[in-house]
Amino acid sequence: MTVPAVLLLLGFLTAVAAPRLLARADWPEREPVVALWVWQCVVAAVLLCCALSMTLSAAAAWQAVRGHVFAPAPRAVVEAYALTTAGPWAAATAVSLACAGLWSGAMLVREIVRARRRRRARRAELRLRVPLLPGERPGGERLVVLEGERADAWFMPGATPQLVVTTAALRRLKGRQLEAVRAHEQGHAQARHDWLLHASGALANGFPQVPVFAAFRDEMHRLVELAADDMASRRFGRLTTALALVELNEDRGVFGPRGDADGHLPQRVDRLLTPPNRLRPSHRLRLTAVATLVPVVPVLVTLVPALRTLG
Repeated sequence: MTVPAVLLLLGFLTAVAAPRLLARADWPEREPVVALWVWQCVVAAVLLCCALSMTLSAAAAWQAVRGHVFAPAPRAVVEAYALTTAGPWAAATAVSLACAGLWSGAMLVREIVRARRRRRARRAELRLRVPLLPGERPGGERLVVLEGERADAWFMPGATPQLVVTTAALRRLKGRQLEAVRAHEQGHAQARHDWLLHASGALANGFPQVPVFAAFRDEMHRLVELAADDMASRRFGRLTTALALVELNEDRGVFGPRGDADGHLPQRVDRLLTPPNRLRPSHRLRLTAVATLVPVVPVLVTLVPALRTLG
């Protein structure tokens, strides 16, 4: 009955080592899309280790679960896992991991409900401040201009996504800067970055004592902005995108001595203004392939006794 323990150890080592390796690397800032995928694979591997360990522990603790999990397996395979020799800790491990899984699901539902509640409140405020004219369809325009003294722009997801821009932002944005802002926000919508933020926030809020989940949330907030910046810069140029960020945020004091601790706006602008130094396509492909294999490792560890027996 060593496979569940090995899986838990593997999940622990992945949760400890992967964030440290990614923090020391210099390529995530140059390749945010690849970094987003790597982080997702790392967290998926940690969660998969826990799920597989829970399944085998439950199979060792209860005959009913064992019958369902190993129903199509030969008797020799079941004996290879030595499930009948498990100690009393198997049931406790299975119950603990199952509770953690249910808690994660509850946190994810809470994040989604809160996000939808904020979205509904914003839409209600938008309808109040920008009422529909006679004959105008709700959500018919892709650009909504909102009266406001503060330069701001944000994306309203939905059946017809809308970019909301204040009049102060329109006065500040020049040339194609408005289109760059729209491309940035469309990049978030097309890549479904909101789901990444919901999932990372749910794990970090549900398990604040687990550092890998807190790092996952922080990196998601940073990397999705870098990825959207790149999408806008590819269409409208790095200088135009950087100037649009400056014009939208200059009055907020984020470029002063105190800076912007949350959004890293000065670093984002500096990154856009420096010459791009992307990785070679072959290097990006290798990183993506290696990351994709990370969640496969727990599956292989789980199947080792069965493969040995059948082999």
